[in-house]
Amino acid sequence: MASHRRPKQPNRTRVTVLTATAAAAVALTSQGANAAPKPSKSEVKAKVDKLYEEAGVATDHYNGAKEKQKKLEKEIGDLQDKVARGQEDLNELRSGLGSLAGQQYRSGGIDPSVQLFLSSDPDSYLDKASTLDSLSAQQLESLKKVQEKQRTLAQERAEASQKLKDLAETRTELGKKKEQSQEKLAEARKLLNTLTAQERAKMAAAEQRASRDAAGRVDLGNAVPASGRAGAALSAAATQIGKPYVSGGSGPNSYDCSGLTQWAYNQAGVSITRTTYTQINEGTEVPRSQLKPGDLVFFNNTAHVGLYAGNNQVLHAPHPGAGVRYESMDTVGPYQTARRI
Repeated sequence: MASHRRPKQPNRTRVTVLTATAAAAVALTSQGANAAPKPSKSEVKAKVDKLYEEAGVATDHYNGAKEKQKKLEKEIGDLQDKVARGQEDLNELRSGLGSLAGQQYRSGGIDPSVQLFLSSDPDSYLDKASTLDSLSAQQLESLKKVQEKQRTLAQERAEASQKLKDLAETRTELGKKKEQSQEKLAEARKLLNTLTAQERAKMAAAEQRASRDAAGRVDLGNAVPASGRAGAALSAAATQIGKPYVSGGSGPNSYDCSGLTQWAYNQAGVSITRTTYTQINEGTEVPRSQLKPGDLVFFNNTAHVGLYAGNNQVLHAPHPGAGVRYESMDTVGPYQTARRI
């Protein structure tokens, strides 16, 4: 007679382990299939260069906000000094009218015009006082001076109040732009860290070679500078070759692009603004075909500026990780325009 025993059931623990192992294998296979390929060194460099450009734009706006803050702080200080002096003048005028009131009281009564001035609504006293026959020309003149001074002080206080509001907004903008710049630089560092130590070392060595070669082997031709001050600015910038790019740097130990150009022209006795998007309005525009050493040259949609050095070379502070150096204008980025200071 045939046996009808039930088939042996698999051990539950064994089934669980096998199921988990299979699931893990499927997950790993799926991850492997879906994982993005690691970017090449050239792709990383291109992305990092783009992030540096975006960080430079944010830094430039940060620098602009910083300049605006300094300007507002000075204007507010001047206004506050002006208001303080005006208040002293007003107090002196009021004191004179108070003395007049005292004299009139001792001689038998206060002139109605002075009473009006001393009332709770001094702003309307002049209109009312002008209807009084007893108001002398001297008194009228004194009252007019007080009223004018009061109005001037009110305007100056309102102006100072508005500038304080502008200052608060500028400080907020300053913080945002600084944060944006730091975020872009952090993203660039994160990307660089995806490379091997050997790849990063090669990139750093290439940057150092570029700076060294620029210092001693570049052919600048023999073009004459645009002017004496342009030549002096270019010569000053050349003394800074090798100094590091630092976001927001304005010398003498480190620079960003517009910090270098501003510093260089300051050494030549010429004051120019701090940011690329304001320096692009300095001086007069020059076609590329007529460039001369010392001209400001702009790239990357006003994101970068340097000094034209001759023979298609620009002297500039390139980006983080690089020092001040000469470089072919063909490798800096899309050329935009030039200005002669």
